[in-house]
Amino acid sequence: MPNDTINNAIKKASTSNENYEEIVYEGYGPCGVAVIVEAATDNKNRTAADVRHAFDKSGGNLGTSGCVSYMFNKKGVIVIEKTSTNMDEEELMMLALDAGAEDFESQEEIYEIITSPSDFTAVREKLEESGLQFLEAEVQMVPTTTVSLDESGAEKMERLIERLEDLDDVSNVYHNWEE
Repeated sequence: MPNDTINNAIKKASTSNENYEEIVYEGYGPCGVAVIVEAATDNKNRTAADVRHAFDKSGGNLGTSGCVSYMFNKKGVIVIEKTSTNMDEEELMMLALDAGAEDFESQEEIYEIITSPSDFTAVREKLEESGLQFLEAEVQMVPTTTVSLDESGAEKMERLIERLEDLDDVSNVYHNWEE
């Protein structure tokens, strides 16, 4: 997300007495990719129109509540760069699992630790106590299945994500596109 968008949202929130409401939009991007958009807004009509416009301009369409959320699970995700730790894979895996993690995955350059949302804080704190630094640590919507796209579909999907992230009210965009 661009820094200008973040700074504008912070300025707007700090100078305003308005109430912000959290809204979740669901829809389909190009080639049937499932997309969930989380937003915080003081004007639901404006935000809905902006999100709908972003979907329409990118070859997707905004759906009804629940149309794609069944394809995602809320999970805690902690990503650690392999070069940032001197622990070996097995030692880190045992530490994470003992702390309450559900899953541990080793990829080329990173370790990915998956937790339930309720155990996320405890696992993160236990790993921080061990001196680990995270590339990413947050609760997010993780897709249960993924979709592969050809080059044309990938370009359209990148445009959709970019358009959505450029909207001031949008806080998170989740999708099941296998990048």
